[in-house]
Amino acid sequence: MKQDTFSLGGKKFHSRFILGSGKYNVELIQAAVEHAGAEMITLAVRRANSDGEGNIMDFIPKGVTLLPNTSGARNAQEAVRIARLSRELGCGNFVKVEIMRDSKYLLPDNQETVKATELLAKEGFAVLPYMYPDLNIARDLVHAGACAVMPLAAPIGSNKGLATKEFIKILIDEIDLPIIVDAGIGRPSQACEVMELGAAAVMANTAIATAGNIPQMASAFRKAIEAGREAYLSGLGRVRETGGEASSPLTGFLRD
Repeated sequence: MKQDTFSLGGKKFHSRFILGSGKYNVELIQAAVEHAGAEMITLAVRRANSDGEGNIMDFIPKGVTLLPNTSGARNAQEAVRIARLSRELGCGNFVKVEIMRDSKYLLPDNQETVKATELLAKEGFAVLPYMYPDLNIARDLVHAGACAVMPLAAPIGSNKGLATKEFIKILIDEIDLPIIVDAGIGRPSQACEVMELGAAAVMANTAIATAGNIPQMASAFRKAIEAGREAYLSGLGRVRETGGEASSPLTGFLRD
């Protein structure tokens, strides 16, 4: 049976769960790797650039791909500077572009994200841009050289779920790049739902980090993502907009 993998930046991944940055602790990282199967973990460059207990890289297992993000950047120039620093620190060529001027809702600046993506792609980075789901912007990101598109489901850290579901579905249908749903996923069932739509992967942090039992929640996310992916690959049954349809014939068996 052919393995169900997907590729980013020329690298193959089996797990479709990615641990986001934010509420980091050793238990969370261990749970993400051991119970959720994470093969990629994001980190803020400021954490990687810290000494002593603040250096989160000390706790990420070998073999896990690092995805530095440009958290704190307010424009394309700042994002490019942070990405270059991450590469100098030995974090590799992957980078998640996050550009936010809005400090209340932490919504991404789509226009500046396109600019940063184009600049970084030209420098050989594998760019995963975080964006508000907009079809025209997603197409611009494809042309700019992104290796995936990362639309938000809801504001970062909110656990509100699939507030932008219909727009994410449009991107999945129209964009020929992996769509990785990022931010706002609060429950395993929501992760399952976006995988059923055809998303390539799901990124989460707060939903697991704030759970009462972190390892158990990480395991639940893994199972939900795998179930959603399997359902998508199987070809989901059609939805009837009106009326109903019996699963077995209602006539014929009384004729004899």
